[in-house]
Amino acid sequence: MYNSKPHQEHDLGRLHQHMLDTRLAVLISHGEQGLLATHLPVLLDTAEGEFGTVYAHLARANRQWHDLEQGAEALLVFPGADAYVSPSYYPSKADNPKVVPTWNYLAVHAYGAAQVIHEPAPLLQIVSRLTDRHEQGRSQPWQVADAPADYLDGMLRAIVGIRLPIARLQGARKLSQNRSAEDLAGVRDGLAASTDYLDNQLAAQMRHL
Repeated sequence: MYNSKPHQEHDLGRLHQHMLDTRLAVLISHGEQGLLATHLPVLLDTAEGEFGTVYAHLARANRQWHDLEQGAEALLVFPGADAYVSPSYYPSKADNPKVVPTWNYLAVHAYGAAQVIHEPAPLLQIVSRLTDRHEQGRSQPWQVADAPADYLDGMLRAIVGIRLPIARLQGARKLSQNRSAEDLAGVRDGLAASTDYLDNQLAAQMRHL
């Protein structure tokens, strides 16, 4: 992705945390079937590989996995909070009206060659780990083992697993770092005063700049 230098994020811990906080990623690939994209929950194992490894599963009827199995490079997009930035947030506008709107946002892109998993045992492990992650915190968490075994076997035959060791990570943290300290504070305060939750999230991120 295009990402100018002031907005590049290279801290691996921060990149990983963003990925862990993203509940739904977008898997993008290009192969014989053209450009394909699937929205899916993913599981990041930060201890596996230099940049981590992502696990997920696709419906067997989703032909994207055929391209992945042929070795097509995949891109996983982890979107974050975003916000419209009005020129009215800039105190400097009073002296210099040459300002235009922009957009602030957080995003991480992960690249790698995916491995497709058909075997029931590792598939069950992926599904179980994903479920446990999203059930945690509930007073009575549901477990995959709660489903009847024969039903579960049928469900596993209807999916394929994805294992994607991350070869490259890109992080975008566009939070008005290219503006003066006065303008940056104006954007932060403007977003904090907004009634939009995503605006408030970005304002909170800007407090750590």
